[in-house]
Formats: sequence, C-alpha cells, structure tokens
Amino acid sequence: MSDASKTHHTGLIGSQPKPVDGLQRAKIAHTEEGFPTAWLITPATIWLILFLVIPLISIIIFSFWENTPGGLIPAFSFEFYGEYFYTEGFFDPDADRFLLPSVFIRTLGSTIYFTLVTMFLCLIVGYPIAYFLAMQVQAFKWQLALFLLCMVPFWTSYLIRAVAWLPMLGRRGLINQALLGMGIVDKPVSFLFYSEFGYTMALVQIYVVLGIGPIFFSLAKIDKAILEAALDMGATPFQIFREIIGPMSLPGVAIGMIFIFVVIMGEFATAVVVYGGKTSTAGTVILNYYGIANYPFAAVNALMLMLAMVIGIVVILRIVDIRKEL
Repeated sequence: MSDASKTHHTGLIGSQPKPVDGLQRAKIAHTEEGFPTAWLITPATIWLILFLVIPLISIIIFSFWENTPGGLIPAFSFEFYGEYFYTEGFFDPDADRFLLPSVFIRTLGSTIYFTLVTMFLCLIVGYPIAYFLAMQVQAFKWQLALFLLCMVPFWTSYLIRAVAWLPMLGRRGLINQALLGMGIVDKPVSFLFYSEFGYTMALVQIYVVLGIGPIFFSLAKIDKAILEAALDMGATPFQIFREIIGPMSLPGVAIGMIFIFVVIMGEFATAVVVYGGKTSTAGTVILNYYGIANYPFAAVNALMLMLAMVIGIVVILRIVDIRKEL
C-alpha cells in the first residue's frame, strides 16, 4: 500500500509535479513572506513625522514665543494665551464685559455652532441619498454611476464651488429672479446672500458628499436576507429601520460626521466669499493673524481649534463605538 502511494504517475499532458520535501517547502514559504513590516511602515512613518509631528511641535513652540517689531524672540511666555482667554473687565461686576468670554472664544463658539448646524443638515440631506443608492438601486453599475455623480462637485476646485453660489443667491441671482417671476415677492430678497442662511446652504452643498460616501458603504454592507427575514416575521418598515438599518449604518454616520466636522471647523474661504466676511471663524482668525506676521497668536488660535476638534471627535466616538459596530 505504501509503495503504491510513492509511485510517480504520468498524465495525459505530462508528469505530475515531484513531491516537495520539508526543506524546500520552508524555502518557498520564506520567499513568499515579502518585505519586512518595518520596511512597509517606514514611508508612512516618515511622512507623518515630516508633515504632522514636526509642524505640530513647531506650532506648540511658536505659541510661547514673543512677537517684537524686530521679529520673533524665542521665549516661554503665556502672554498670547492670556490674550486669547482673558477679557478686560471679566471679573468686574460693574463692567460691561462682566463674565463675557473673549472675542476669540466667542469666535470659536460661533464656528462650532455653524459646524453642528451644517452636520445636522448634511445628515438630513445625505442619509436619504445614501439610502436610495444602497437600498433602492439594485444594479451595482447604477449604484456606482449615481455615486460618482454625487462626487462630481469634488472634481472641481473648492473655490469655484463657493463662488458658484454668487449668481444663485445674489439680488439678481437665479433664486430671486424665480421668486419675482412667480410673483411670490415684489422685490429681491436680501437674506439669501451675505447671510447666515446662504453661508449654511453653501457649506451643506459643498460638504454633504463627505457624509454620503461613508453612509452609503455602511448601508451597502447590510445583508438583504436579514431585511427579508424581518419582513417575513411581520416587522414594519419603520421597525426594520429602527432595529436593523439604523444601528448597522451608525459607523458610516459617525465617520461621515467626523469628516464634515474636521473640515468645517478649519474652513475659512466660504465665510469670506459667501458670507462676505460678515462673520469670523476660527480659520479666518488664524489667517488674519498669520497675514500680519503675528505667528505666536496665530499658533495659539490653531492649538485651541485643534483641541476643539479633538474633543468633538472624542464625543462622536463615545456616542458611536465604531469598532463595536463594524
């Protein structure tokens, strides 16, 4: 019986491969391991060190320097941190600014407010679009085509997308002309342009696609057999969404909201183009102080903005445990 197992047979198209002994098998396995792990992570590590770690350390160092007419002086001063947080008369009950936060803290708060409103509107607009693509469109090619159609705005410059709102929202813009033509208003309305409404709508249109993508991929991973089984057991569409679709799409919602949160917190161009500079954001404050070469105070504002971003991301991840849901 053992002799028969060792017999080397020939087939119709040649001889079968010769048995590979243990040493040769070990050599083959060793050659198929590829590059060492250290070589694979080295390029990304170098990239992060050069363009993330070193700039971040530089910002922290510059925030303690002193700014003089002759240039920056290395020091360890908290002057600009005090200027960021302290308001004259804050502790004086008789002063007009009693317990009033500094203008820079209020600007950061305004930035957070616009960011949260935009995130909510992007979720309201983006979730139905992602749901339609993942659940209603059955053919993969049409899903891909429609998803790429949603990505078309990102193929153009960000500034072009912001400026494109000018002929839409202006007093002689398309919306005002339509309202006048339908007789809804007697004269052009002014709240559309250089206003909070126009600024918010522009942010939603520009960044909603950042939420559509992750939500679409989360919904697309849901097994349709689970939904059919729930229907067979008598579940209503609302119950299916509440118990299955909603919870299983939470990771995509969280990731999309993180994308939108981080981008809008540092956004400044739309506030200048669409809002006409009537409001300040944390990004415009950093840009203005950088423009006048007050680098230490610009660094302080950048650190406070980054701290707010980190806190916001932590809050989102505490609400939705992405690792548990995936």
